Formats: sequence, C-alpha cells, structure tokens
Amino acid sequence: MQNATVGVALRGHPSSEIINGWPQRATPTKNPASTRVFIGITLLCLLAAAAFASWLPLQVSIVTLFLFAGPHNWFELRYFLMRLPVRFGRSRNFFLTAFAGLGVLTLTYVALPFLYNAALWSEEAWYFVVASWNTALLFWLALLVWLRSRQKRGANWKWTIPVALALCSLNWLGPDLFSLAIVYVHPLIALWFLDRHLRRTRPAWSRAYRRCLWLVPVVLAAMIWQLSLATPLADNNGLFWRITQHSGAEVLPQVSSHMLVSVHLFLEMLHYGVWIVALPLIGRIGSARFWEVRTVPIARHPKGFPRIVACALVFAVVAVVGLWFGFSVDYSTTRDIYFTVAIAHVLAEAPFLLRML
Repeated sequence: MQNATVGVALRGHPSSEIINGWPQRATPTKNPASTRVFIGITLLCLLAAAAFASWLPLQVSIVTLFLFAGPHNWFELRYFLMRLPVRFGRSRNFFLTAFAGLGVLTLTYVALPFLYNAALWSEEAWYFVVASWNTALLFWLALLVWLRSRQKRGANWKWTIPVALALCSLNWLGPDLFSLAIVYVHPLIALWFLDRHLRRTRPAWSRAYRRCLWLVPVVLAAMIWQLSLATPLADNNGLFWRITQHSGAEVLPQVSSHMLVSVHLFLEMLHYGVWIVALPLIGRIGSARFWEVRTVPIARHPKGFPRIVACALVFAVVAVVGLWFGFSVDYSTTRDIYFTVAIAHVLAEAPFLLRML
C-alpha cells in the first residue's frame, strides 16, 4: 500500500494502516481476553439493535436519526480526510473521476424531487429518469473499479464488467426496486469498512469480527420471519408515513411495513455504530484525539492544507448543530432534506472503499 500523505511508502505489507496521521503496523492483539471482550460487545450491540428495531421501530427510528445522523456524517468526513493523499500522483485519474462523478450524481439526485414535485414528468418519463440515474451510478462505479484495477499489479477485476451490465438490466426492469435495494445495501458498506480496518490493524479481532458477521443474516432472517405477518405500522401522520415510505412501503405494498421499517432501522443502527463508535475507538492511539485537526495527514503534512481541513470540519460541526435544530423545529421536512442530501456521503464511500482493496 502506498501512502503519499506522509511521504512514506509502505508497499507489499497488507497489515499497514494510517491511523491518526502516521503509518502503523498491525497490532498483534495476542491477548485473548481483549478479543473476547470485543466479540461480546459486538454481539451485544447487534442483538440490542435488532431488539429495539423490532420492538418500537417508528419511535426508535425518530430518536436514532435525531441523535446520530449528523455526528455519523462528521466522523465519516473525518475518516475520508484521513485517507485522502496530499498529492494524487498515479491515482490522479481515479480521484478526478471519483470527485467528478460524486458532484454530478449528487446534484442530479438533489434535483429529482424538484422535478417530481413540479409534475413535469409522466409516469413513464419518471421511470426513465430514475433508471437513467441508477445506470449512471453503475457506470461510474464500474469506471472506478477499472481505474483502481490498473493500479494493482496482478489484479483481475474483469468479472465486474458483466456484473455491472447485469445490474443495469435489473435496474431497467424495476428502477424503484433497484433504488430501494441501494437504501438497504448502503448501511452494510460500513461493516465492510470496519472489516478492512481491522484486517490491517488488529488481525485477531478481524477473524473474530468475521465470525460475528455470520450472525447478521441469521438475525435478519429471524426478523423477517417474525415480522412478515405483523400488523402494518400506523402511518396516520406525516412523519410516520415518511418513515414507512422511505423503507419501501409504497414500492412493496404487499410486505408488512413493520418488517420493512424494522429491518432498515436495524441496518442503520449498525451503520451508525461503526462510524460513531467502532472506527473512532479502534483508530485512537496514545493521546491523539479525533477532534484535533493536526492528526489529519493532509493537515499535518508540510504540503498539506490545514486551513481547508479545519474549515471543512468546523463547517461539518455547524451542519450537525443545524441538523439538530432543524429536527427540533420541523422533523418531517428536515428528514426529507437530510435523506436527499445524504446521497453525497453514500456515493463518497465507494472510491474510498475501493482504495482500501
């Protein structure tokens, strides 16, 4: 792995990682007690998330989004800044493509609700618009995968081309279902980030973590089986209606809305737990603190951008406070705005995850 952020090349060593701005070797973590504690906490969090999501899905969804939506985006921004090189070098085309696609796809996605509310499109035209956006997303991801494969010696990722074409075909068969699939798949990406991080820094925990992940599909299957025949959730007010619709109640009217909201909430709670709790705690070393700007490589490096990084993080804090204020004043409208603009962080995860592969 090559890290231009600190001017140090760590090539050919799969267990190297940049934490708090400095290259680190993988921590052996030979203490079995610490591994058992990690397993216990992981399983407890997983089962607790499933229990709360199944018990009071609407109420817990409101509280969870209010408390964690903003902070998790702040931690995610900081994590991406930690992994952003000062000089792109041979990754120039990859990052330019990533940022260009991120900007275009985000702007067009944000524009879609305005087009829909303006009633300028027929149902067939709207079908075409949504399918076209999903296709652009898939082609952007396929291009990033191809650019990344050119940087890795011996990498053979040609199989991703037919996969992308197959997904495009499925998208055009049901663009609404494809968009809903993105809503449910996206939270799982955080589990992949944590897996890559543990693999480089704590191999013993990584093996234990992967064994714990086998419980996720088991819990999901149990939730689906238990809630598939549950009474649909009451959506007699605007907020509850928005929550059920975002979980796919309109796209899948034959499926219990209780099950849909609970499953989506469970996945979102895991997503927030990774970004707010797991990655910050595991990545912390010595006296370094996650709020210190100088621990970000592109701020610490002599050729870096400390003021830009500081402004970005301060602006993100202001956005978090603004989001809390918006939820307090008008929760429903703020929720709609948040889930529209949040597509930016969903898209941003793709290039940074590819850089870790």
